[in-house]
Amino acid sequence: MSVVIIGGNECMVSEYCSLCAAYGCRAKLFLKRHKDLQHCFGCPELCVLFTSTVSHTMVKIACDTAKKRKVPLARSHTSSLAALDSVLSDHFGKKASLRYHQ
Repeated sequence: MSVVIIGGNECMVSEYCSLCAAYGCRAKLFLKRHKDLQHCFGCPELCVLFTSTVSHTMVKIACDTAKKRKVPLARSHTSSLAALDSVLSDHFGKKASLRYHQ
């Protein structure tokens, strides 16, 4: 299973990846604008969009690509680890089995 995360903080990359791993997913992160986002997007099980840390253009591209590929899109205004945990637990219907932060 894979999750695409669009937006977020650069200092939180390892925490995002370890939390996704605790849910049994691989994470693909796009923190900055990527010129070929629609080609690198792939076909993940879930797309998480942190709206506070990305441009309107990137939000539009991500929404259009997710809709076109029929990928569920979860939006969160904050890019915290707790927000990502909430989105993942809502989508997968369970809590992470491992402790992901220290």
